[in-house]
Amino acid sequence: MYLYGASGHAKVIIDILRANNESVEALFDDNEAIHSLLGYPVLCSSEVRGPLIISIGSNSIRKKIAESLNVTFGKAFHPSAIISEESEISEGTVVMQGAIIQSDVRLGRHCIINTGASVDHECVIEDYVHISPHCTLCGNVSVGEGTWIGAGSIIIPGVKVGKWSVIGAGSVVTKDIPDNVLAVGNRCRIIKSL
Repeated sequence: MYLYGASGHAKVIIDILRANNESVEALFDDNEAIHSLLGYPVLCSSEVRGPLIISIGSNSIRKKIAESLNVTFGKAFHPSAIISEESEISEGTVVMQGAIIQSDVRLGRHCIINTGASVDHECVIEDYVHISPHCTLCGNVSVGEGTWIGAGSIIIPGVKVGKWSVIGAGSVVTKDIPDNVLAVGNRCRIIKSL
């Protein structure tokens, strides 16, 4: 497996791959000053090959890179994650330590389901979403492309969160959130347009 991006997020994905006894061949990065990460070589991004996981936390940068490459993308699931056999997880997505993915969940391409997050039955998570550590998405929640759900947030059953929005850390989302907004709090409310 190869990784694109040699920073903190890559370190966690390396841990996931090591826990699964999968080899890391090398990483790629645009920063030519970085030559290694955790003992693995970091190569010029012009040499990119797959199978590849984009190991960058920014949703918009992950999308830009994914759309610019013509390679096979891998997936990474930590063995401590609990993932239903009835879930569907698309290419490029990573599921981190202690996360739970319940039955009939649909995870899009290049998503991050971070440490200890819980995604319950029938949730639909579109491409390039980041579900931060210790979030709880109750049943039948939908999250639009590129949205970032902040650490420790709770989304109650049936709520729809739009595309490219940000839900602030610790928020409790009790009603639908539109596209392209920052929303925070308990009860979550829109602060501004993005």
